[in-house]
Parts: sequence; structure tokens; C-alpha cells
Amino acid sequence: MVAIIKTGNSIHSILNYNENKVKAEKAQCIHAVNYPLKLENLSFNLKLNRFLKLAELNENAKRNTVHISLNFDPSEKHSKEKLIEIADTYMEKIGFGKQPYLVYQHFDAGHPHLHVVTNNIQRDGKRIDLHLLGIRKSEPARKEIEKHFGLVKAEDRKNKQHVTLQPIDSRKIEYGKAESKKAINGVLNKVLNEYKYSSLPELNAILNMYNVHADRGTEDSRVFKNKGLLYKILDKNSKPIGVPIKASDFYNKPTLKFLEEKFKTNDINKQSQKSQLKNAINLAFFDKKIYSPEQLALKLQKDGIHVVFRKSKEGQLYGITYVDHRTQCVFNGSSLGKEYSAKAIQERCESCKTSQKHFNLYENLERLKTEMNSQTTFNPTLINNFLDALLKGEFVDNSYTPKELKQKKRTRRRKL
Repeated sequence: MVAIIKTGNSIHSILNYNENKVKAEKAQCIHAVNYPLKLENLSFNLKLNRFLKLAELNENAKRNTVHISLNFDPSEKHSKEKLIEIADTYMEKIGFGKQPYLVYQHFDAGHPHLHVVTNNIQRDGKRIDLHLLGIRKSEPARKEIEKHFGLVKAEDRKNKQHVTLQPIDSRKIEYGKAESKKAINGVLNKVLNEYKYSSLPELNAILNMYNVHADRGTEDSRVFKNKGLLYKILDKNSKPIGVPIKASDFYNKPTLKFLEEKFKTNDINKQSQKSQLKNAINLAFFDKKIYSPEQLALKLQKDGIHVVFRKSKEGQLYGITYVDHRTQCVFNGSSLGKEYSAKAIQERCESCKTSQKHFNLYENLERLKTEMNSQTTFNPTLINNFLDALLKGEFVDNSYTPKELKQKKRTRRRKL
């Protein structure tokens, strides 16, 4: 089971989101706790007013709304009664057992999941502390519930997932309509919460794998000047297609302001994962058979690392980004160190290519020695190939003379 907690200050929007799912027959409200009436007698306004009256008891609280999703493995098929029992147990363990809350069962994803709507203002006006709620209470509760109800553990589910991300099939999306928005929203929910990125290009390195792109527009555009952000669907040629959707139109509001806060936090949290990625890159070069950046990308892909190249219109490589699915961290090449930038990677590939040429020359020399020492006739082709390689400019370069062999120039004294 995976539990995701989000907090806010608008209970109306969160309740409206779930109720709209019910109207569209993509969800069902299955449980209402600490309400004076039974679930079947609760209208939208009765559900809303219960939360609003509690919020009025503490108007100083900046965040008074809690929206929780409990996600189960696709292989699990639980009855409605069991889902209600799991939700009640979870809410009790995280300290919200006495709060009013509504439980919605959603049917719009490939895995079973619940949404729980509540607030953190108690009847005495005091608020329930939301700081680090996930680490302090949710994680221990999740593990106990997994064990008690025999659920698929979140750690086991994560290990089973393949590291290669599957891009959205753009042919199935109705551009400019609700389906396009739904598809983009599904990608954002996964990427924004699970990966650590510290810039918009790093975020796009992941989103583009799903055929989604976050765009600020050109510098002279109204979107850019107003610090707006658009999300676009990409076609198979990585070109935008369909109608862009404003960040503010999504329920979770993945705006530029929201992302900039993420950038700061992620930049700190992902620093400890640098060494693991650098070791993987260095290890890839260890066998000396990486002759191009593309070969490096193929080798790292087997280890769960996706490499994104940025090239000019002329095809010249000028940037490189690494998406490490093992640690779910994204790094621009230069942020790892100079030796991992696009220029340095190209130089390391050229170095591997040169080393291989030298090795081939050495092998030919050894074979030539063996043949000359044997009683058999010489192979003229082998000798000619060896001499051609030996006499190439790169091996007969007289432009460099070791310092020790350089003769000191004699300075002549001018006669007065």
C-alpha cells in the first residue's frame, strides 16, 4: 500500500473534485465518519458545512484541509467492507480517528485506490500538527496495516516495477478534451511526487519520456512574462500536438511557483545520490568499449539510467542529462562534475576509441612477431596493415618533444 498525503486551505475544491468523480461514475463515496447523519442522507452541502464549521474555530490555521490517497497493488481485489476497515484503521493510527472524514473509492486508474477527505481542526479549535505527518505517523501506520491485512508491501511493489518508463500512446488521447487533461494529470501525479529534479529542463527530461512537456513559452510571450506554465502532449517526433493546458487548470496546481519550491527542496535531497550515479558512469567506461555517447546511453539504460542528449539543429551535442530511475533523481551532466558534462563525455569516448586503436596495433605487432618466429611463410597482408597503421600521422607526430629532450637555445650576445 502506498499512502500520499496532501494538505491545503480549500476544502471546497477537494470535496468538489471527488464529488465530480462520483457524478461522472468514476468514483463512489463509500464511507462517512463522525457525521450526524448516515451517508445516504448526506448532501454535498451537509458534507461541506461539517468541515467549514470546524475550520471557523481556528481561522489562524493556514492549512486546514487534508486529502489522502491510499493506493493498492493492481493484483489486489478488496471488498468494499475491507477497504472501509483499512481506511478507518489508517485514520485512527495517524491521529484523525475523531475527525469527520469521507472515503471515496475511485475507479479511474489501473490500480485500486481510495481518497480520504478531512481537516485538521478539532472541536476545541486546536489543530492537529501536519508537520512531517507522512514520516512521523503515516509510514509506521502503513507498514502495520500491510502486515495486519496481508497487503502487498510498498517496498515489494517498487522492486517489481521495471525501470524503463512507458511513454503515453498519443494516438489514444483526444487532444484538447478531457482525456488529454486526464492523461497529462496522471503523468504529473507520478513524476512530480516520485522524482527529484531541480530545474525545468531536468523535469522535462522525465516528462518527455511520457510524451509530456512543460513549457514557459518564449521570453517575449505573455505566458513567460506572467510566470505562467503550459503542459503539452508530444507526438512520436517529440513535437507538441493538441491544445496546451495551463498549469492552474489542473487540480494539484503544478504551477511554476509550485515547481520552484520543489526545485529547492529536491536540490538538497538528491545530493547524497550523486556518487552512485557517477560510479555507474565510470564503471560503464571501465571496459574501454564506449566509443560514442549513444553507446554510453545504451549501456547505462541496462542499469536503469536514462540519458537525454540536447543537440543543436546541426546535430552537435551541447548538453546531457541523466535520469536515474534507481534513485529517482535527475542530474544535469555538469552538476555532477566537469568530467560528466557533454564535452567531457565526448572526449572520454574519443579516448576509448584511441585506446582501442592502440590495442589493435599492439595485437597486430604480437601476431607479426609470432609469425616471424615461426617457420611458416609471412602473411604480406598482415605486414602491410601493420605498417600502414604504424605510419599513420597519429603515431608519427613530431609536433611534441618531451621537455627532457629539448635543447636549450643559446642566446647570442649582441656586440656593442
